[in-house]
Order: sequence, then C-alpha cells, then structure tokens
Amino acid sequence: MSEATERPDADAWAAACEEDLQEEQARRRAQHGAPPGSAAEELRKLLDVVADKVTSFQSSLPGMAAQSAVQQFVDQAKAAALPVIERNPQVFDHLAAAGGELLAAYRSAVEGQERRWTRGTPASGDAGKTDDPRDEGPEGSEHIDLD
Repeated sequence: MSEATERPDADAWAAACEEDLQEEQARRRAQHGAPPGSAAEELRKLLDVVADKVTSFQSSLPGMAAQSAVQQFVDQAKAAALPVIERNPQVFDHLAAAGGELLAAYRSAVEGQERRWTRGTPASGDAGKTDDPRDEGPEGSEHIDLD
C-alpha cells in the first residue's frame, strides 16, 4: 500500500463538506438572490431607497424652496436614524422577532374566532353556552413574565 492510503488526510472529509456547502450556497444565491441581512441592515437599505425615491420626486416639485425643504427633511431623517441603527443593531433584530410573535398571536386569535363563527348555530337549550373559557369574560388580572 502506498503511504497516502495508509494515512488518509484527517481534514479531507471536513474539506469536502465545506466545498459542498459553499457550492450549495452559491447555487442558492444564484437561484434566489442574496439572503436578507439583519434587521438593521435591511432598515438601512430601506432608508436609502426611500431617500432616493423622495429625492427623485423632488424634480416634480415647483420652486427651489420646496426642493430644498424636501432634501433637508430627507437628510435630517437619515441623520437621526442611522446613528441609532449603528449603535443598536441587535434592537432591530429583537423588534423584528417581537413583530413576528405578535403576528402569530393575532393569527391564532383570528383563527379561533373564525372556528367559533363557523361552528354553526348552537342547539336551542345550549344558546349562549360555549366551551371556551375566554368567552365568559375577564376573571381578574394575570401576571405575565416578559423575561
């Protein structure tokens, strides 16, 4: 046996997996485009696009005073928002996650209400009775731990 087959490269498997992963990521980027960045990066991109769009509308405004006022507004908005984004990028990730959780809670509430509406008319003896304890009204306060 040759020396190469007796002592295989310990990192050969890891290198092959890394190459496969890079090829798959390149294929997905080519097929779907670049993946979205963090919430802070996406907000920065949104600010740039909105500023460019507002600036392009400037030419349709009559008078130099209106055009300069719009430009000043855009500059002030970017100057106020960009430092916050740069100092606290993780805050926007948390806000995006919280928004997703709020959307899921709203969707759950709407689906539950739709199920009750489409359940049909209750029998004459059961009028007004439901199995859902939430339909009985508030029973007091409840502590919710947000940590």
